Amino acid sequence: SSTYADWISLPNRFWSVGPKLAMTLFDGGQRSAEVDRTVASYDETVAKYRQTVLDGFREVENYMVQLKVLEDEAVVSNEALEAARESLRLTQNQYKAGLIAYLDVVTVQATALSNERTVLTLLQSRLVASVQLIAALGGGWDGQTSIAEKE
Repeated sequence: SSTYADWISLPNRFWSVGPKLAMTLFDGGQRSAEVDRTVASYDETVAKYRQTVLDGFREVENYMVQLKVLEDEAVVSNEALEAARESLRLTQNQYKAGLIAYLDVVTVQATALSNERTVLTLLQSRLVASVQLIAALGGGWDGQTSIAEKE
């Protein structure tokens, strides 16, 4: 009787494994579709990452160019400021000698102050661009932490 039970139970095991195996092998392309979906998702993630890296490079390059242009402008503005200061010095000496009217001194002072404002504005722009470049490179700055550490 035990031999008959073995005969009955053994094929039952094969019959239960058979459909499971057949369902796994013949799933109507579901596994293939899942692999295709996963590959497409991976390709999309890679494309997004690549675009993010390219955007980062573009941003860094833009800030570096901006800094170079601002540096060149600052050199010219500093030269103009030095010339305006020298002109103011000469004009003040001429006024003290009684050669020109005070209105001429005020006009040259206004020009010198305008040049100083331009130099300061360019300095501010350069500092802002420097911070933006540092941020684009992945750096950060937490002002609250720095202030708290100093206290």
